[in-house]
Amino acid sequence: MSSDTNRLGLSKSDYMGSKSTLCTGCGHDSITGHIITALHQSSVNPYHVTKLSGIGCSSKTPAYFLGKSHGFNSIHGRMAPVATGVHLANRKQMLMGVSGDGDTASIGLGSFLHMVRRNVPMIYVVENNGVYGLTKGQFSATADLGSKAKLGHINPYLSIDLCALALELGCTFVARSFSGDAKQLVPLLDAAFRHKGTAFIDVISPCITFANHEGSTRSFDAVKTSNVHLQELGFIQPQQEIKVDYQEGATQEIALPDGSRFILRKLIAAEHDITRADLALARLQESKQKQEFLTGLFYWNQSAKTLDESLELVETPLSGLSNETKPSLEALEDMLSKYE
Repeated sequence: MSSDTNRLGLSKSDYMGSKSTLCTGCGHDSITGHIITALHQSSVNPYHVTKLSGIGCSSKTPAYFLGKSHGFNSIHGRMAPVATGVHLANRKQMLMGVSGDGDTASIGLGSFLHMVRRNVPMIYVVENNGVYGLTKGQFSATADLGSKAKLGHINPYLSIDLCALALELGCTFVARSFSGDAKQLVPLLDAAFRHKGTAFIDVISPCITFANHEGSTRSFDAVKTSNVHLQELGFIQPQQEIKVDYQEGATQEIALPDGSRFILRKLIAAEHDITRADLALARLQESKQKQEFLTGLFYWNQSAKTLDESLELVETPLSGLSNETKPSLEALEDMLSKYE
């Protein structure tokens, strides 16, 4: 293996997709780059991945990575049930879903809730900018109370914290990061690839067109002044280690891809236990009161049963069943006729 190839002999270019059509400087494109990096260094086989998305700027993202993988772009808010079906049909595929705050927290909220409580094995990334970018910047359900839209109106509603909601529903892997923070997001993705249940990552990703103005709580300036690290992650790869480069309790200035900078504060690791959902919820509620972006790995339960384990399904997925175990056309018609 050379320095440019992973254990499968693949280079980063093997994990890329089509050229992005998003706005230049969009945080979503930064996330795409971090996903490509994580997939490459984790030596994920591109042919064993199924990409899923819904509708929105974020849901265009899967076209920009893993050009050799399977993919399905569902209707608005329906990525979760499609992912459930894909998993039951072929559990050998790793599911990589990218959704948005509107696609997940609004029209797709019901689908998202039931996917989480069933612990469907997949990586579920939300690119969260608090607005509907494709329809000109209306507030989404994750927009903060009192935040200001580009045209000047103020959001009168409380926001939905997707991480807190996921924890309440029993999600077994919950994390949050920022689109411009490769040092945190890449290790989080590495860990998510190895989780056997639902791995949920909420990524704050400022919309440079409709949410990068004064008064928006999702602008680059707002995130720079309110972003707090829960911890710095050093995830050890089989042949590679990501090292922590500053001490617990210290501050670190981070340069973002757009040239701006912000300060991170790393809390002492002993203050947080990632096996306790109640502690994670308390920290999220505390950070919300302080109007801070708390980032890091909040919760990780590695012993919970997945959907197929709960249903006690056979090891062979539906896609691998032989013709002998499938009903004939005549038998199928006979079964259907009983419901007429």
